Amino acid sequence: MHLALSETATSNWLGCRGDVYGERKRPTVLFGVWFPGEGFGKGLNVPVGGGEVGWTMSAFEKPQIIAHIQKGLNYTVFDCKWMPCSAKFVTMGNFARGTGVIQLYEIQHGDLKLLREIVQSFQGPNQKEKQTSGGLSVTWEIEKAKPIKCGTFGATSLQQRYLATGDFAGNLHIWNLEAPEYPVYSVKAHKEIINTIDGVGGLGIGEGAPEIVTGSRDGTVKVWDPRQKDDPVANMEPVQGENKRDCWTVAFGNAYNQEERVVCAGYDNGDIKLFDLRNMSLRWETNIKNGVCSLEFDRKDISMNKLVATSLEGKFHVFDMRTQHPTKGFASVSEKAHKSTVWQVRHLPQNRELFLTAGGAGALHLWKYEYPAQRSKKDSEGVEMGVAGSVSLLQNVTLSTQPISSMDWSPDKRGLCICSSFDQMVRVLIITKLNKV
Repeated sequence: MHLALSETATSNWLGCRGDVYGERKRPTVLFGVWFPGEGFGKGLNVPVGGGEVGWTMSAFEKPQIIAHIQKGLNYTVFDCKWMPCSAKFVTMGNFARGTGVIQLYEIQHGDLKLLREIVQSFQGPNQKEKQTSGGLSVTWEIEKAKPIKCGTFGATSLQQRYLATGDFAGNLHIWNLEAPEYPVYSVKAHKEIINTIDGVGGLGIGEGAPEIVTGSRDGTVKVWDPRQKDDPVANMEPVQGENKRDCWTVAFGNAYNQEERVVCAGYDNGDIKLFDLRNMSLRWETNIKNGVCSLEFDRKDISMNKLVATSLEGKFHVFDMRTQHPTKGFASVSEKAHKSTVWQVRHLPQNRELFLTAGGAGALHLWKYEYPAQRSKKDSEGVEMGVAGSVSLLQNVTLSTQPISSMDWSPDKRGLCICSSFDQMVRVLIITKLNKV
C-alpha cells in the first residue's frame, strides 16, 4: 500500500471538489490510498481511502468549549469574577428572601469548595460557622439586606485583592474577603440600583490611580477613587431637562499612561457615550438602535484599539477605535450573533482578537476578529477614517435553557473561564486550542 499525494486541482475525484461538494474552495493538499497493480479501489470509481490536509479548520482543529464543573446554587447569580493569581472565584447575587450574598469558591480536585459566604440581612453583625457539602464555610451576616448586582477586582492590588460591589440600593462597597465582617470602603453611590461596575489601575492593568466606575438606573455614571471618601472624582449625568436613561454597562479604556483614561457607557435606548476623563468631555456618541447590554475594550491599558458592544435582539458591534472621523465617528462591523439578547462580551486576556459572547438562550459563542489590510483610508475630502475588519465564529455551545447572565476569563490560565446563568447554576469551562487559533 502506498500513499499518493496530489497538490494540484485536477479533474479527477481527488482534485475536483466542486463535483462532490457543489462548490470549489481554495487549494488544499489531498491524498488517497491505492494498491499497486489493482488500480484505485479494485476497479471502483472511488478510492479505498482518502482525506484532506488544507487551510480550512476542521472540526477537530477548532477550539472546543467543555463544561468542566457545574454546580447548582440556592440563589440567583447576577455576576461572577475570578480572583487574580488563584484558582478561586466569587459569585454575587440574591436569595429569594431578598438578601444579598457573595460566595468565594475554590477549584479543588475537579470540584468546587465553598470557602466563604457573605450574607447581607437585616440582622446585626453576627458571625457563625456552618458545614456544607463543599467543606467548611464561614457565614458573616451584616446589615443592609440588598441584593448584589455586580462586582470587580479591577481597582485593587494583587496583594490585597479587594472586591468592589454595587447593590440594588445604589451602595458601593469594597470588601476584604479575608475579613469580610464590614466593608473597607462604603459609599451611597447612586439613588437607584447600580447595574454595572468596572475598575482600572489595579492588578498591574492600566496606568494611573486606581479607580472604579459605576452606572445606575438613575441615569448617572460616576468615577470613584477608593482613597477619596464620599464624593466621586467624576460625575457624568444628563443636563437639566434631558431624559435620564437607564445605564446598563460601563467600561474603562485608553489607560496607557498616567494622564489618559476614558469611560464608555451604554444605555437602554441604544446610546453609547465615550467620556474623556482627561479633558472631562464627551468625546463621541452613537446609537445602535437597541439597548446596550455589555461593553468592553479589548484591552484597558493600551491606546484604544477595539470596542465591542452587545445589544438586545441578538446583535453585537465591533468598533475600530484607532481612527475617529470628525462626523462619521469610528468604523464598525456588526454581526447577528444569537437568536436573543447578547448579555455579555469578554475578551481573552492572552489574545485580544478572541472574545466570547453570552446569549439569552443559554449559548456561548467564541469569535475571532480579523483586521482589514488597511485600518484607515481617506474620504472624499481627504480626512482619515477608519476601516472595520471582520468577525468569524470559531465555536458555539448551548449550556443552559436560561440566559447566561455573566462570565469571566481566568487572567492567569488561558482557556479557563466561569459563567453563571439564571437557572441558578455556575459553570467552570475549559476552552481548548486557543493558542493555535
